[in-house]
Amino acid sequence: MPEMRFIIAWPDGRKETCYSPSLVIRDFLSEGQTYGLTDFLDRSRKALTIASDRVEAKYGYPCSRALGQLARIEQAAFPFVSDADATVRCEIFIL
Repeated sequence: MPEMRFIIAWPDGRKETCYSPSLVIRDFLSEGQTYGLTDFLDRSRKALTIASDRVEAKYGYPCSRALGQLARIEQAAFPFVSDADATVRCEIFIL
């Protein structure tokens, strides 16, 4: 199963490299695209859950790295949730 990384920029400008065990992330995020924080969180939840489910279908157990990445994204987003104008930019995919 091809894994990939993607770099995002948080509302404060800080960049973070994220992990996905599947290329499915490209179905939910696009390089160079900026998303409202809530939209970004929804897309990340869907993509990383599907990615984990694919690992489970193939190997018999969910992907703890994908679920951990989702938890990390949700934790990092928390300080920005009260800002209705907060956005996250998907910078680049790394295969």
